[in-house]
Formats: sequence, structure tokens, C-alpha cells
Amino acid sequence: MSTINLENCSLENVVNFITQEVDAIIAVDGKNDKYKAIARKGLFSEIVEEEGKYNDLIKTLWYHFSDGSSEVVEDYHVFVPTAGIFLGKYSKRVKINYNEQPHVVQMTIYPTSQPDMYIFILDELDGSQYVDEALTNKKVESIQNTYLFSMYVDLLNDTVNSCSVTEISDEVINQQIKYSDWRKKIVNMFGPEDQPVFMQRTSPEYLKKNLAPGKTSSYDCMMLNLEGKFIWVKLIFSRAETNNDDDFIFVFMVQDIHDNTVELMETLKKYEDMASKDTLTSVYNHGRIETEMRNAVETKKKFNMDVSILMIDIDFFKSVNDAFGHSVGDTTLIRFVETITKSIDGYKAVLGRWGGEEFVVVLYGTNDVKSLSLAEKIRTSVAAETFDTVGHITCSIGMTHVRSDDELDAAFERMDKAVYEAKSAGRNCVKVL
Repeated sequence: MSTINLENCSLENVVNFITQEVDAIIAVDGKNDKYKAIARKGLFSEIVEEEGKYNDLIKTLWYHFSDGSSEVVEDYHVFVPTAGIFLGKYSKRVKINYNEQPHVVQMTIYPTSQPDMYIFILDELDGSQYVDEALTNKKVESIQNTYLFSMYVDLLNDTVNSCSVTEISDEVINQQIKYSDWRKKIVNMFGPEDQPVFMQRTSPEYLKKNLAPGKTSSYDCMMLNLEGKFIWVKLIFSRAETNNDDDFIFVFMVQDIHDNTVELMETLKKYEDMASKDTLTSVYNHGRIETEMRNAVETKKKFNMDVSILMIDIDFFKSVNDAFGHSVGDTTLIRFVETITKSIDGYKAVLGRWGGEEFVVVLYGTNDVKSLSLAEKIRTSVAAETFDTVGHITCSIGMTHVRSDDELDAAFERMDKAVYEAKSAGRNCVKVL
């Protein structure tokens, strides 16, 4: 280490001292996306090339996950160029992982008189000095990190500032970009179905009209995170209260709600299944299969798609319950449903229990000939199956092809009559009306 004291302290000595002690000095030409390392040692001789692209330098130094060396997904690299524009002196502590070891770096940036030209001064700090600080802030950060992103927006001046991306840094990051340009770039991080809503809800006209000072607006959607995965987030816009009602200053935040939303959806799906499925056979219950039939009739009207509905009735099922008891009857129904399910596998079809030993299949996109073929397949599969205790059973099937002018009652009546005809014809057969 160079010695320096007050007696020999001069500008020349200080410059020499800094030149010897600093870990890296890098000259940057932002306009032409270039940099040149004037001096580098230690960590920086490993991670910084002698010359290279400025955008690559940004990714190496700070545009990566703060808790590792993983790169931010390519989609978000559209923000790299504007992250490297500095309007004044800038200093920031960054975390870099190299060879699975964390390094804490103090980065100071000096703009020169020439536009887009900067001098970077980089020093690796003693990471052990920051262990206690990290432990102290751990609880606070765990709360803050539910907010993946936040920034201030000034609509009148079309500017953003105080951008915070918690996965990149626990401090505010530099981002020189207009709000209008930011919207055009960030919209691509949403799925196609969410993009129109995002553009509407974030438009200056919408925000000015719908958010009074102190008011907040939010909605949930799926957004691409920095790892390249779509997750559930809550987008929050809050208008700041100022002394001037004509100010339009907003805070925008993106909150990670993925785990809670997935858990909620799983719970709702569980209760939806409970409400729409038959408790014994786990296929749709009467109410849900009736809805499916009604929807099928509407599908035929709107899209003229081939739609058929089938009623399947187990022959002489009462004798099964009378001879073997309801427990065996229930087991037989479950096995019966499994047999039908295998038969319709590969078809666009839904199965439901109409009641007792009667079941309904709604079949989409299959013409008259193929629908009849499937009905026969179901019938023969049931007849060939050996059921525990009971042995062999048969079924009667009534089928109708939904017409463009049908209402559900008319189509159902034809199907019901077809079942009656199948039973009248000796059972174990298929009839079509």
C-alpha cells in the first residue's frame, strides 16, 4: 500500500495513490457500445476484458440477480442500454458472484464533457464488513422482495425515476428512460391476452381520469419474471398527494403474488370439483353434465360443429343391488365409469352421471358415422368387461346428433326416446334418433 501523509500530500501524490490502490478504471463510450479497461487487477482482471461491449459490462457488473451470477432473461435486456446512461456523478454498491463466491464492489461513475462518455472507478470491498448489515436487513428485505419492482412516474414530464428491482439490487438502480418508452418495452413481458389491459390501465389518459390524489388502482395478471417464467403479479398504481392537484405523480409497483394465487386457485378448483362432480364416480354430476349439454347445443348453433349426446343406461341394474347389495352396486358403477372413460379416451368428450345407473356423454367434433362407432365401442367394451362379484353386465345406449335449430329440451327428448327404443329392442344395443 502506498504511504501518504499530510506533509507530502499533494494532488499528484493523491492521484498516484488512487491509481495504485483502485482495483479497476474503465473508460466507456456509451454511444458506440464500447469500453476499454485502463487498469484492472484482482477480481476485475478475471471478470472484465481489456476491451468489449458496454452492454456486456453492464450485465457483468450489476444487471444480474443480486444473490447469484445468473443472467437476467433475454427479454429484459431491452432495458440494458437505458440502465447505462448517467446524467451526473453516480455511486453504487453492487454484488457480484464469481466462482460461487460473493464480492461486494463500490462502483463510482463520472460522466465526461463528451456526451455518453464515462469513467468507471471500481473497488472490491471487504465483504465481511457487510455480514452484520445483511443479517440485520434480512427480515426487511424478505418483506420488500414481495415487491419485485417499483418506480415513480411523472406523467406531465413523461419521466420515471427511483427505479427499484429487488432481484437485481436492494438499492435504487439507474434507469434513464421516458415513461412512454418504458410502457412500450415492458408490455412485451405480459402474455398477449394481458397486453391490451396493461396498455389501457397504464395509459396517461386512464390514470389522470380514474385516480384522484391518494387513490390506488390494482389488478392481477401473469408477467414474465427475470428468470424467464410467467408468474402471477399484482400491478399497483398509486397517485401521490401533492399541494397541486394538477400534478400527476404516481408510484408504480409490481408485487409477487404467485404462490398465494396458485394456492388460492388450487383451493377454488378443489371446491369447484366438489360442486360439479359426482361423489361416487368422480365424473360430472347431474347439474354439471346438464350444463355441458346446454353448452353443446349452443356450440352447434354458433360454430356448426358436429355434436352428439349419448345416454347410457345399465341393463337390469336394480337386480345387481337386490342380489348383491348396494356396496357391490357402487363398486360396479365405479368400474362401469372406468370402462366408459377408457372407451372415450382420445375423443373430445365429457362424461357425467345423470342419476342412478344413467350416464351421459357429450361428444364434440365427431361425425354421425364415427359417433355411432364410438357408441358401439362403449357398448361392446362394457359387455366384454368382467365386473367383480357381478360378472358380466350390459348397457343400452340412446344417441342423437344435435341440430342447428335444436334447443336442449328437443335434443334431450330424442336421446331419451332412443334409450327407450334400445331397451324395447331387447337391450344391449345402440339406437339413434
